[in-house]
Amino acid sequence: MPRPARPRVLAALAGALALAVAPAAVAAEPEPYRPAIHYTPEQNWMNDPNGLVHHDGTYHLYYQHNPEGNRWGNMSWGHATSPDLATWTEQPLAIGQTFDDDGVAIEDIFSGSVVVDHGNTSGFGTVEDPPLVAVYTSAYTDAHPTHAGVQAQSLAYSTDGGYTWTKYADNPVLDRDSANFRDPKVIWYDDPGSPDGGYWVMVVVEAVDRQVLLYRSDDLKDWTYLSTFGPANATGGIWECPDLFELAIDGDPENTRWVMVVNLNPGAVAGGSGGQYFVGEFDGTTFTPDRTVEGVEVPDGDVIADFEDGWADWTVTNEPGHADAGPFGTEPVAGTVPGQQEVTGYLGERLLNSFVGHDWPTGTAESPPFTIERDWLSMLVGGGNHPHVEGGQLGNEPPSGTLLWEGFEQRSAGTTLADAGWTGTGDLAATDSPSTAGGEHYLGEGRINTWEGGPHGDDNVGTLTSPEFVLDGDHVSMLVGGGRRADSDLQTLQVQLLVDGEVVRHLTGPEVGDLRWRSWDVTDLRDREARLRVVDEATGGWGHLTLDHVVVGDEPATPRSSETTVNLVVDGEVVRSATGRDSEHLDWVSWDTSELVGQEATVRVVDNNRGGWGHVLMDHVVATDDPVSPGAERYDWLDWGRDYYATVSFDNAPDDRRFMIGWMNDWAYSQEIPTHPWRSAMTLPREVTLTDVDGRVELRQQVVDGVDRLAVPAAATRVRNLVVPDTTVPLDVDADVYRLDLVLDVRDADRAGVVVRTDDVFTVAGSGTGGEGTVVAYDARRQRLEVDRTRSGDVGFHPVFAGAWSAPLPDATVADGTVRLRVYVDRSSVEVLTADGLRTVTSQIFPDAASTGVSVFSEGGSARVTALTVTPLAPSIRTDADGSSRGAAACAGAPGRPGAVPCQQ
Repeated sequence: MPRPARPRVLAALAGALALAVAPAAVAAEPEPYRPAIHYTPEQNWMNDPNGLVHHDGTYHLYYQHNPEGNRWGNMSWGHATSPDLATWTEQPLAIGQTFDDDGVAIEDIFSGSVVVDHGNTSGFGTVEDPPLVAVYTSAYTDAHPTHAGVQAQSLAYSTDGGYTWTKYADNPVLDRDSANFRDPKVIWYDDPGSPDGGYWVMVVVEAVDRQVLLYRSDDLKDWTYLSTFGPANATGGIWECPDLFELAIDGDPENTRWVMVVNLNPGAVAGGSGGQYFVGEFDGTTFTPDRTVEGVEVPDGDVIADFEDGWADWTVTNEPGHADAGPFGTEPVAGTVPGQQEVTGYLGERLLNSFVGHDWPTGTAESPPFTIERDWLSMLVGGGNHPHVEGGQLGNEPPSGTLLWEGFEQRSAGTTLADAGWTGTGDLAATDSPSTAGGEHYLGEGRINTWEGGPHGDDNVGTLTSPEFVLDGDHVSMLVGGGRRADSDLQTLQVQLLVDGEVVRHLTGPEVGDLRWRSWDVTDLRDREARLRVVDEATGGWGHLTLDHVVVGDEPATPRSSETTVNLVVDGEVVRSATGRDSEHLDWVSWDTSELVGQEATVRVVDNNRGGWGHVLMDHVVATDDPVSPGAERYDWLDWGRDYYATVSFDNAPDDRRFMIGWMNDWAYSQEIPTHPWRSAMTLPREVTLTDVDGRVELRQQVVDGVDRLAVPAAATRVRNLVVPDTTVPLDVDADVYRLDLVLDVRDADRAGVVVRTDDVFTVAGSGTGGEGTVVAYDARRQRLEVDRTRSGDVGFHPVFAGAWSAPLPDATVADGTVRLRVYVDRSSVEVLTADGLRTVTSQIFPDAASTGVSVFSEGGSARVTALTVTPLAPSIRTDADGSSRGAAACAGAPGRPGAVPCQQ
């Protein structure tokens, strides 16, 4: 069906623009989210970039890879090569798992680095033909005979330019007998006083301790401890993937600083995975940062609660009959409770901490009523990342309707599912179900659990199929828990609705133990006969499903809000909400309450989650005249978005330039993004430099030149001097993969910007209304860049994916009210750079293939688009329907190594 034409806003925009892939072609694409300019493997799982190195004119990208499946596991090093950091050729697996003689995996190959050993210090090659040496983490499995459960550092070497690798016979070369010692980055440190003019330095983390350890070596085999850096600045998650390099400040080779990069998960500025950096000095032994940030800022304002004098008049409801009065206890907690990681970031001696009794108990704590008298309400919040579900219930009430199969309570009557007419195949015999174990928030005692329903636990495979029933209502609702497999993953783990033997509805689990309400709209199937089938062909972790309480009725089930939240309640309704970041570190959250001044409110803390990170932390509720900046914003970040992790730099790059690339994902939802047969992409590579900003040295980033050489300027669309009133204005652009450059004069608008990957009905105002698009905005009131993906397409596959993130902009970059943005848009990502590269925000998105529109907008006044250019970018990775071929840009100059995935033209 043809896509409706877009309204024209300027005569100068006459003529249709065909970009890299026409919308009609995209609609037929079986992999609609496959990036055109971001590297992805042809199939299977990918995470951290590893071993980034330039050698003999070729950039090598190694990466964490599962050669056996589309989820994390079987960790090995995948491999791709590029002549320009923009066009990539996938190579065969580089360094694979180690197996014993019985074929059992005894060593996973975790993250690390590669160096060109120019002086052949290792002896693996020659000075004339130096080897490439990989230094990686050996993650020894429980089956290893001598190092079970240990992480240590090992070597592999290549004498053919990085295409084939040999593991060093005397691995590991550095072992602390630690379970969390990983991710070595090795550099050459020039030292004129050394016999060889320098030595190798390794930075490597003790992840749980939030420490970077430094070692030195003359030959890459024998390592001597130098020093330890950290913990410092962001410590809300584990530290991973460090890096260390030297850069000139503003291009002056006589004025340099060293940069220490530390990635962490969670606890980054956007709440999940991310990377921080420190600028300082390195003397060959010790890294000394120019600055670190300590303490918690205390805002001026009216303190509503600080918990120093007990619960006072708060109403606390704990789990009935819980031995420790969990989750909140009989009084506010003095810091950390037994069994909990160290709690940090609170003020005074006590705080609200719902980890009493660990994560299992649930309850609420509510303040006495107070009148809102200031424009902002600020508080310190930590704990689990489980947002409030709008319209959800805190209980677990089923919908009205017909309960099928007695809610699986057959065991209480001494019968089985077979007696109820169910049939089974494989490991799942109907006579072995229902179960009375597994999961949380089931109703009654019985449920289907494919772990318990056979002899092999998660490795059970088979089906359970119900007898026929009549769809005498508009909705089928059920409680579902257990493992998640993407719906496109060959139906390996699904609950299915069958009509006339055909699958007409299906769903998969949430990958949690909680059973959660799910519903199908079956209005179009009403009064038809149907069957329910549980399919479990999945093995390994979370390879099971749990099902309970199937109801056919006229209304869908109300979802249970498994939240760990702090809420502002007015007239019984939640009007503001915040959750933690899966971290025991509390940080400031501020709510704009200006429109609520004069109204009576309460603060209600809810712990309604029994699973991992099923608790919430809160302290120091303060009414303020201005928002309180989160403490995390006082640190230096590589990126302010949710999808920029494990970022490290290329070794041996030409002209001592420093290029970095990151994993474009977040561990919170990484295994659930809706892509198949591949999962995860890398970011666009960026060149980083140092610049002095009002006496503070910061990193500046720009996407590498090779990506911009993909531009097709002859096909660009340009808009000049367009005044945008208080509305959303669609442009006459259909754009799939492109670079967008915007110069925006904010004028008297409160907020203005651009919407990418949008459809014809999206408007910025009225969040939650119809349409889809990703908003890139400048908030003039707060001088912040915002990227909002709450309506960017498929956002429902994980509860924390939908959201908006922002970054403060330096005063000098917006002093005249003009904002300059460069936005790289691909089929499943948006990367925004502004403030001359001092601020970047990277986000995955999963839009409909037909959402190829571009709009501009203004709120609270008018803004002027001084200049906007949409420049298509030629595909550089894979371009055809089956994902196996390359465009011309990718084929040009691609190394033709044996076994490489070929270019097909």
